[in-house]
Amino acid sequence: MVSGPGVGRQPKVCRKTFSTPRRPFEKERLDQELKYIGEFGLRCKREVYRVKYTLAKIRKAARTLLSLDEKDPKRLFEGNALLRRLVRIGVLDEDKMKLDFVLGLTPEDFFERRLQTQVFKLGLAKSVHHARVLIRHRHVRVRKQLVNIPSYIVRLDSQKHIDFSLNSPFGGGRPGRNKRRSEAAGKSGGGGGAAEAEAEDDE
Repeated sequence: MVSGPGVGRQPKVCRKTFSTPRRPFEKERLDQELKYIGEFGLRCKREVYRVKYTLAKIRKAARTLLSLDEKDPKRLFEGNALLRRLVRIGVLDEDKMKLDFVLGLTPEDFFERRLQTQVFKLGLAKSVHHARVLIRHRHVRVRKQLVNIPSYIVRLDSQKHIDFSLNSPFGGGRPGRNKRRSEAAGKSGGGGGAAEAEAEDDE
């Protein structure tokens, strides 16, 4: 029997996840990308390109289905599946479940559904950048699953289950390293000083 670190695993499939713009120095697009990065706390332009690439694929699928007859089985089946998926992740409203509305989607609709944006809007973080730090430091969970991916797309049914991790200091878990260190220093060296300060306050 052959054994080893790579035996029995499925080969990793590398797919294209983003595409760079054809014209790299368009002022309007550059300004818009900087606005996205500042508003939603993105790390780099690649995060913008990734969302635009995903949106382009969805719009392309919608245009292909719209070119078919309304009663075509492929349009009925694949169109409903596409619309249900977009409604499930909160990008499309339930009263707009038509392929025509898919063509009107914008990158902002997808940025709003990122875990980073949702953590900030729920008030768990002081800013959108603080939200990214909390997620990367493994302080945030969705339902019972700890998620440390800021670009994680939150479904509508999971939105109300975003909270601090049970092991996180913010969620009632063990205090952090610096807090433990300061508590230990207070117990060992600063006990007398604290008692004297309390006595002075009582006087």
